[in-house]
Amino acid sequence: MADKEPTAAEEAAARAKEKAEQDALPYRWTQTIGDLDVAITVPGNLKARDLVVDIKKTSIAAGIKGQEPILKGTLPHPIRVDDSTWTLTTAADGSKTIEIHLDKVNKMEWWAHVVTDAPKIDVTKIVPETSKLSDLDGETRTMVEKMMYDQRQKELGLPTSDEQKKMEILKKFQAQHPEMDFSNAKIN
Repeated sequence: MADKEPTAAEEAAARAKEKAEQDALPYRWTQTIGDLDVAITVPGNLKARDLVVDIKKTSIAAGIKGQEPILKGTLPHPIRVDDSTWTLTTAADGSKTIEIHLDKVNKMEWWAHVVTDAPKIDVTKIVPETSKLSDLDGETRTMVEKMMYDQRQKELGLPTSDEQKKMEILKKFQAQHPEMDFSNAKIN
């Protein structure tokens, strides 16, 4: 029997269950495709020295010194420790928040949870924010721009960048070898 699509009611129930599970966590978290941010509310009288935040490549622990960590566990995927940070911020009402920023190693994958023993979210329902080319690293941006250029060229019935390179190479070769007949040459 093939898997059937969930009904609207089943989908709504799944969303409600997921929201309830996430709301029950002692922290809030958000993510982009490249990083993940965790916010843990702590008493307003605490200072950074009263906290313990231990960020490792594949695990995390954060909380108040001398108490069980509020967040502790194995990360589902590795992070870049040197590019991950935490700060203690104060809100207007005097409450404080530990803000943890985790830089993902794999910038092309959504996380279903912060730590592996926490409830998962359905990553297939994530609607990524539209990104700008300027948000991409140099190599990725160059690749995306080339793909966009090639797509436009194809739509206009014009040669792609690779086809243009082949034609340039053929022209150079023709110029270097005028004695050869290229009238039946085909570029594949």
